[in-house]
Amino acid sequence: MNSSHLFQPNRALGYVSNHIPPNVRYIDQRRENVVITCVGRSFHVYGCNSFRLIRTGRIHPANITAIAADGFLTYVAAGNLIYGWRSSVELRKVYRGHEKPVCLLLPFAKHLISVDESSLLKIWIVSTQELYLEIPFAAHTFEISAIVHPASYKNKILLGSAQGGLQLWNLKSCKLVHKFTDFDSKVMQLEQAPALDVIAVGLHSGRIVLLNIQYDQPVIEVHQDWGPVTAISFRTDGTAIMASGSSNGQVVFWDLEEKTIVSTLMAHDDSVTGLHFLPNEPLLVTSSPDNSLKMWIFDLSDGGARLLRFREGHAAPPTCIRYHGASGRNIVSAGEDSSLRIFSTVAETLNCSLGKASYNRKASKKQKKKSEDPFRMPPISYFTSEVTRDKEWDSIAALHQGLVQVTTWSYDKRRMGDLHLVPEAFQNKQHKKDFSVMATCLCLSHCGNFVVIGYTSGHVERFNVQSGIHRASYGAPTAHNDYIRGLSSDNLNQLVVSGAADGLLKFWSFKQPYTTVVKTPIETLDLGDPITLIRTHRESAILCVALDDFTLRLVDLDTRVIVRRFNGHRGTITDACFSPDSRWLITTAQDCVVKVWDIPSSYLIDHFRVSHMCTSLTMSPTGDFLATAHVDYRGINLWANKSLFTNVTLRGLKPESDAPLLDLPTALCDEQQDGIGFPLYNTKQMEVDELENVFEEINLEYNSPPQLSSELITMSNVAASRWQNLLNLDIIKKRNRPRQVLKKPKSAPFFLPTVAGLDFEFDLQATIGDKTSTAGGKIAEGGSRIIESNQVDHLTPFGRLLNAALTTEEYGKAIDHLMKLGPSMIDYEIRNLTPFNSGSGSLPVMGAFMHMIVYMLGQRKEFELAQSYLSLFLKVHGRTIVENEQLSKLLPAIEDAQKAEWSALEDKLLYGLGVVSNLRNFSG
Repeated sequence: MNSSHLFQPNRALGYVSNHIPPNVRYIDQRRENVVITCVGRSFHVYGCNSFRLIRTGRIHPANITAIAADGFLTYVAAGNLIYGWRSSVELRKVYRGHEKPVCLLLPFAKHLISVDESSLLKIWIVSTQELYLEIPFAAHTFEISAIVHPASYKNKILLGSAQGGLQLWNLKSCKLVHKFTDFDSKVMQLEQAPALDVIAVGLHSGRIVLLNIQYDQPVIEVHQDWGPVTAISFRTDGTAIMASGSSNGQVVFWDLEEKTIVSTLMAHDDSVTGLHFLPNEPLLVTSSPDNSLKMWIFDLSDGGARLLRFREGHAAPPTCIRYHGASGRNIVSAGEDSSLRIFSTVAETLNCSLGKASYNRKASKKQKKKSEDPFRMPPISYFTSEVTRDKEWDSIAALHQGLVQVTTWSYDKRRMGDLHLVPEAFQNKQHKKDFSVMATCLCLSHCGNFVVIGYTSGHVERFNVQSGIHRASYGAPTAHNDYIRGLSSDNLNQLVVSGAADGLLKFWSFKQPYTTVVKTPIETLDLGDPITLIRTHRESAILCVALDDFTLRLVDLDTRVIVRRFNGHRGTITDACFSPDSRWLITTAQDCVVKVWDIPSSYLIDHFRVSHMCTSLTMSPTGDFLATAHVDYRGINLWANKSLFTNVTLRGLKPESDAPLLDLPTALCDEQQDGIGFPLYNTKQMEVDELENVFEEINLEYNSPPQLSSELITMSNVAASRWQNLLNLDIIKKRNRPRQVLKKPKSAPFFLPTVAGLDFEFDLQATIGDKTSTAGGKIAEGGSRIIESNQVDHLTPFGRLLNAALTTEEYGKAIDHLMKLGPSMIDYEIRNLTPFNSGSGSLPVMGAFMHMIVYMLGQRKEFELAQSYLSLFLKVHGRTIVENEQLSKLLPAIEDAQKAEWSALEDKLLYGLGVVSNLRNFSG
């Protein structure tokens, strides 16, 4: 079984972009520009109006290497295959033929141009997926590095090479049109300028040349001092401005008329790989491998740009994640980029950043190059938070890799606090950043007033979070003889529990009267092996202790005894958490396995394996999601708890058994959560190669037979609104009658034929000599339009079908006709079965209706329709049936059929009610 009993992949948070340049296109139906960014093996689509995630692509079998789009399809290169997507989720085309990974894509009218790493250029016919043309290039002499289609140059493309050369090719004739003068550096970018015949050439040396390709002459040549040219774009809103991106995150704006730098912008912490001016708007979209996408608007007085909208995540993988608050909607995450972020599980627009850890926040803000900030602190390795004092002061305490300082953060104010907590004995103001003692673990008290910190020296210290004043020390001279691995406190601030590498678990009184030193512990437990970490469920007073021998111990804080032992991991345990009701303990280790332990039964009830080691995990306070962070992944993965929405049968598993391998979740947007594109596969992530076969399966819809078995009573698939209110139709019509009196239509002479309908029109096609009649009668022989009364047939279409069934005894057509009608027409048809002018012409038809009801009940099909039709028939024609002897003789047959079918249904209903009642009484 390749699935988990309790968890299934739900979605991923925190992915925005990577090093692949994004694509910007205009969508007519949405009336907005969209940005398509790459996030590894999938891609995201953001709307520029609000930067909301509107689409997420499917999982590809390999990492995406290039993205392009035209007016119909989005082309994605993954490995040596090219996929054409419609609406980001419908796979329409697959182009096969490359033997090397594809690195460049260019839509070209009805064709698609692709270039792989071996400089093999292929041209595909988009509609038929056939190869139109293939041009091989020698990589050692002309390695293609950039490609562009010059405006107004029919059937021609311009190629740039890593050797610095440029070539213009005619694709229709497959000939080299012109070879330009080589540059002295690698061609990084080719971009069409607003002026015809002019192409901007960005080089690895930082030089930008605006080349007139018609005369092979440079028009303008500039040089940026911030590294290679990684992106180029032009404003098209009437301002002669060119923007160029560099490898250090700098964007330079050039005035092409004055040939000078207008301004510079430090846009990203990493190289600028995406740079696009929106058509005819003063808006610039930039992206970077730092996992961010930003939009800048040019509305400052000096013509500079300011940040308008942005989406960003961690630039490096998260190190620690924790749910914050009781709602389960926000996850606080610390990353290797020294930042602390809040991710919303409800909407991506609610994500925010608390900033990056800094020794001096004010000095860091003044730094122009954020990537080279000398005041930046090392990444946060662990943090803890409490919601009790969120509004009053800092509610998050964090420790950093290799530092003795502990920083505080304000969740409410969304920023880093001013406190750097260091014990007085360890303070060395001259060399504070280079200190031999390091903080290794910490915990916040439940009241949010105190933070307890453990150090590699064995010290355990307590500080006040509001003021940063040192309040107490545990142990004399130290709490342990080895470095501290875990700390915890109870709900009432009565105990502090410390665990160290010496294998001892010590229980301390939280505070000692008349002294700031708690010298001796209340009790000590020797666990025999060094302690790896400690996690606590305060409401149930359970302490989880992980040991270096890959085992787990559960300790009761009240009795201070070991109550459970779990073993089964094959690597060092990296994190653990409890479910909200404290029934489950969820652990993960370096063996890449996540295990779920049932605490009451002491059994392993679920486990699954992932491709990359899980570094941190946390369970939602509402129990609906498990969040995990993994090595080399910059996002947070959410796993849905299946026990909340389906019946899950739990059984004990062998701890040493192999766990099934699960794929990590991918990002989803609101529109795709409704199953757009793949209604049968919207809850299951699948590979792209599987999707090619899925389309055929989706078209083969299963059609259920009208009746599974003649022994079963089958209900109708007709909407309830067509039959449920037949008995009360007169009341409904009276309630819904119009307030204004309806105007009578103009009357026409009886000899002028009219067309039936809402509009008053004459039937111009009718002729005096026409012998046909629309009322069932015949025209008199003399050509007169007057219908003879003795030839009038007053039966409705339904009545005629019943009349025909008198001889054939086939009531299927009459039943189908009645099922197609609405409530008003059904009422009309049944009422018109009454005898005409007190005659007996319709009595056989009424008898046929009664036979039809017996037939429907005998077939056990359309059960509720037969009941509804019979009720209306008896209500309307009850007196006529009683007064007529022929019709009265049919009533016993209807009664017997009704009794037989209802008895079978009633027995099943009463049996089910009896079982449910018995179970309810038994459980009570």
